[in-house]
Amino acid sequence: MADPKESINIENVVASTGIGQELDLQSVAMDLEGADYDPEQFPGLVYRTQNPKSAALIFRSGKIVCTGAKSTDAVHESLNIVFDELRELQIQVEEDPEIIVQNIVSSADLGRNLNLNAIAIGLGLENIEYEPEQFPGLVYRLDEPKVVALLFGSGKLVITGGKKVEDASQAVDVIVTRLEELGLLE
Repeated sequence: MADPKESINIENVVASTGIGQELDLQSVAMDLEGADYDPEQFPGLVYRTQNPKSAALIFRSGKIVCTGAKSTDAVHESLNIVFDELRELQIQVEEDPEIIVQNIVSSADLGRNLNLNAIAIGLGLENIEYEPEQFPGLVYRLDEPKVVALLFGSGKLVITGGKKVEDASQAVDVIVTRLEELGLLE
């Protein structure tokens, strides 16, 4: 069997930062080429970078959330592009604002079908939510690393809530170990 950790793929990295001052989003939207700002629909200005691909959500408070990046490096590159664009508009941005990773969403594949009913019973109800009528996946809340894994009958996993890239591979290890202990991963 192939190592499921080799199938891990980062799908989205969400990070936040701030420039420490209030912004007039209407004027930023007019000066920042490609910016979308429709306060009726969403309170923030949306600025998309193409290389790396991501979206920066810029709020009046000066807080910025970057989403859609495929790596932590891409988050930093994208936000540095945003910082440079804001500086070009004569907006004061400190040299190296702190960027905090809030969530890393990863996918993985265990390489075999799973019996989610048996897993739900085996893992116990404390850390599990499984209501197939409402959602086809089993929700498994891990304590270490502190992530939430969605397990699907196909053997595919989605791991969310990670703060570090390594959280996904730790989570896969924990899941594989638990399922093997229960005899549910043949």
